[in-house]
Amino acid sequence: MANKKRNTILFVVLSLGLWLMFFASISLGSVTIPLKEVFSSLTGGQATKSTWEYIIINYRLPKAITAVLVGTGLSISGLLMQTLFRNPLAGPYVLGLSSGASLGVAFVILGAGFLPSFLQVIALSSYGIVIASTFGSTLVLLLVLVVSQRLRDTMAILIVGLMFGSFTTAIVSVLTYFSTAEQLQKFTFWSMGSLGNLSWGTIVILTVCVGIGLILSASSIKPLNALLLGENYAKSMGLNFKKARLIIIFATSILSGSITAFAGPIAFIGLAVPHIAKLVFQTSNHTILFWSTLFFGSIIMLFCDIVSQMPGFDVTLPINAITSIIGAPVVIWLLVRKRNFK
Repeated sequence: MANKKRNTILFVVLSLGLWLMFFASISLGSVTIPLKEVFSSLTGGQATKSTWEYIIINYRLPKAITAVLVGTGLSISGLLMQTLFRNPLAGPYVLGLSSGASLGVAFVILGAGFLPSFLQVIALSSYGIVIASTFGSTLVLLLVLVVSQRLRDTMAILIVGLMFGSFTTAIVSVLTYFSTAEQLQKFTFWSMGSLGNLSWGTIVILTVCVGIGLILSASSIKPLNALLLGENYAKSMGLNFKKARLIIIFATSILSGSITAFAGPIAFIGLAVPHIAKLVFQTSNHTILFWSTLFFGSIIMLFCDIVSQMPGFDVTLPINAITSIIGAPVVIWLLVRKRNFK
């Protein structure tokens, strides 16, 4: 009863924190816009300055929505993999999924010149990039899963994931060597990660992809709880393990693949956020962890977006650099405490 009351209070605090970060992300930047003007613009009113309204509707609101989608999708993706592999250090970046998605995008962006002109248009479209990215992340995840069946040591599985990541990175390097300056520049900017520059049409596609991934993830909560005690125990409880694993793989692939396609490879969110949720809520019940991870992922990604915008300055830092600066100390702390993980 006491835990239920505590969890309710924590979820109320997280809900308020999410809204606070969302409006702060829209308000702060190279041009600071008062929160009152932000509320006015988003509720159908008019801001005092037309330039403020233009910045809010056409630039900062799409970016804040993208941050919520990216934080939510990557953190849930990390939670799924940590339970599936029973490995506290699993995540889309560590296991090479982001590298696989990068390889798919690299083939599209850097290799489009070898295709006929009508295929180039299809390949370089938003749909083409999402399909290529999702295919790349799915392929790497399936390879890691196949190898993990023969390895029981969690650290060895992590090393295998890192090796797959290095392998895909090497292929991307070969592709960049034979690319034109224009293709190389486009791919370099994409690989630095960015939550901006997404049109409303692109955000709709990303929302649909993340929505499908989250629905599949939510439907896997009961199987995830069963998998906490191992594959054999889950089977003895009547779980259709192959079906559950297939759904989890597809959900993870579409989440990490679609997000990497539009926002670039973003590190540490998928790895660190599920552990922060477990630490705060002190539970392994995925009914609670699913929603708490979702909230924490959105809040932390919005915070990283605010930092990357460098309020008061005319520069914007790459989002991947910010998540790495904030996430690296968390990962080091996780490694030090690894023996205490359950």
